[in-house]
Amino acid sequence: MRRLFGSVRARATLGATLVVAVALVAAGAAVLLSLKSNLMGEAGTRAERSARAVAAELAAGTPYDKLSGLDGDDGPVQVLAEKERVVAVSEDLEKISGTDSDRVKPLPPAAAKGDGDDDSDDHEESLEPGEIAGESTFRNGSATIDGDKEDYRFAAVEVETQDRGRLKVYAGAALAAEHGAVRSATTVMLIGFPLLLGVVAGVTWLVTRRALRPVEGIRSEMAAITASQDLARRVPEPQTHDEVARLALTTNETLAALETSVERQRRFVADASHELRSPIASLRTQLEVAAAHPELLDLDGAVEDTVRLQRLAADLLLLARLDAGERPNDAKVDLAGLAREAAEGRTGVTVDAEAVNVAGSRGQLGRVLANLLDNAQRHARSAVTVSVRREGGLAVVGVADDGDGVPEADRERIFERFVRLDAARSRDDGGAGLGLAIARDVAVRHGGTLTAGRGPAGGALFELRLPVA
Repeated sequence: MRRLFGSVRARATLGATLVVAVALVAAGAAVLLSLKSNLMGEAGTRAERSARAVAAELAAGTPYDKLSGLDGDDGPVQVLAEKERVVAVSEDLEKISGTDSDRVKPLPPAAAKGDGDDDSDDHEESLEPGEIAGESTFRNGSATIDGDKEDYRFAAVEVETQDRGRLKVYAGAALAAEHGAVRSATTVMLIGFPLLLGVVAGVTWLVTRRALRPVEGIRSEMAAITASQDLARRVPEPQTHDEVARLALTTNETLAALETSVERQRRFVADASHELRSPIASLRTQLEVAAAHPELLDLDGAVEDTVRLQRLAADLLLLARLDAGERPNDAKVDLAGLAREAAEGRTGVTVDAEAVNVAGSRGQLGRVLANLLDNAQRHARSAVTVSVRREGGLAVVGVADDGDGVPEADRERIFERFVRLDAARSRDDGGAGLGLAIARDVAVRHGGTLTAGRGPAGGALFELRLPVA
């Protein structure tokens, strides 16, 4: 059963069919009840009409044996006097139920003496002689006329006569046609409802199949991408502009982002391998020479290569943590104090800072300032200026130098990993090209931005903007 209804199409079909089935049953029951009520009301109207016709003849003084309503053509009629004494009945009436008396033969006045108690009601409607009651009462019963038994709707009407006292006239209208109509409607519903449910289930199955066809296309293409590991492939996007189309669009955007990330990782690994190969090879060469000729050992060069290798490894580890989604701390950091600490001990660096607090990692933000200062000192002629100020809800840290500046075409490219401009291609002078890339990644992780522009002295100006804590 779980496998049978394991698909969205099967569950949608079952759900739609059940909903329609409940709606049809409720609507069918309401229709049958309404039909029965209307037909019963029509039968009651016919019975009341017959009863009032007989009551009118009685009010006019017509003898019992002259009443035209007793011929049985319009249904059974029974006339009762005091103490439920039957005084007149329809012709060929053999049995009756649903009235105040089940007798089908008129009784003379003497036969009713001592028969029951007086059932006169103190609250019954007061009538003048010859007057017919305005209200009628209705009951369901049955009657047998000339051997045929049927169900009837009886209407009772009271009439006050001149010489025979108060009489109650019962007249019945057959319910055979009403019962037949209700049975016919029920039969039609019992036959039509399953057919309609079958049509609903079939249409829902086909429509759902057509609607989910693009989803199957997306699934099969994703399976193929997973099997081939070709992230350049994309899933088909239907031109329906609905939820499925948006799903395909989002899936393709995810694949594009994943492809970019994987390609970036591949480039990162390749560039890192290339950058690590140079200092390791240089260090190995120096050690091999020292092993063969100790007097030729360049200890300062070996230490320099080791330090450069250590810095490069630290940069690579930090980038790996940032790529892995490492979240910065929420501690408050005083950017003014951090700027003074980063500038301490550096020649030609001046700090103009106002106290501004931001939320984040003190170590990572200190690394950003150190990288920006290293870059500025590498390209400055004589002076580097660090400023910290507040602009609305942002803290702005500016690092400017008086060097040649960054060409406008390269102001975004310099933030890419392992990118060095022509003036900084020397590994000894320009580093591995990771400082600015790390600075921007840290800024983005802290909800800020890092941009490059032209400084007041004509050199480069790097501005770090972070939300104020």
